[in-house]
Amino acid sequence: MSALTERFNAVCERLEKALSRSGRDRKNLEMVAVSKTHSAASVVELCAYWQTTGKGRALFGESYAGEAGEKILQVERLLTSMPQTRPPVWHFIGHVQSRKSREVIGPFELIHSLDSMRLAEALQKAREKKKTEDPAENAPPLPPQDVLVQVNVGREPQKHGVAPEGLEDLLNATRALPGIRVRGLMCLPPLAGTGEDSRPYFIMLRTLRDKMEKLCALPLPHLSMGMSGDFETAVEEGATLLRIGTDIFGTRGRI
Repeated sequence: MSALTERFNAVCERLEKALSRSGRDRKNLEMVAVSKTHSAASVVELCAYWQTTGKGRALFGESYAGEAGEKILQVERLLTSMPQTRPPVWHFIGHVQSRKSREVIGPFELIHSLDSMRLAEALQKAREKKKTEDPAENAPPLPPQDVLVQVNVGREPQKHGVAPEGLEDLLNATRALPGIRVRGLMCLPPLAGTGEDSRPYFIMLRTLRDKMEKLCALPLPHLSMGMSGDFETAVEEGATLLRIGTDIFGTRGRI
């Protein structure tokens, strides 16, 4: 067993203990292995192992559009010699610049970081353009792009995300965009020393989600919160998506 798979198993063990403490079912939570700056070979190694464990889907998160596009192609090439391994599922978890919106439409099941109406409109336009690029008569309909709204729960000026008081307006405005479907909320709490430091922000995000579901009559099943240092606390507070990088891949590398 490699160091990578050992770290993965250790995280899974911690996750199971957190689920047990909180009385939650594993089927209501997924782990996103944050693979940014790590190699395609590492992704393939973990993907192949993950699929043998029965611990849910092999789900990977990228933060940089350019790096992600190249890495996804590299992973696909490597997997051609491994027919027993299914391709991984990809999420985009980083900030999306409006001018880069075309690069994240298509390869990613979920974009975690919608933070403005300007970006929502750019994603809608990118999706429409992608749809016209495939004129095949029998091409399947292009489904809406699923997104999460990033909320700046700590009101930190250096971080992206809509302010809590602007969330309702943004959610209502996205209804006019048929190509965008909001599926929940995401947050990056202020840098903290312990999971307990992050707990108030996780509670805030969950409370906001519950409030918005009622005010907007909109199902928001996902809460993307919790990273290497605080994911156990996030599990206890209702996270459905955990973004775990360092504790799985180790110190960031370079592809």
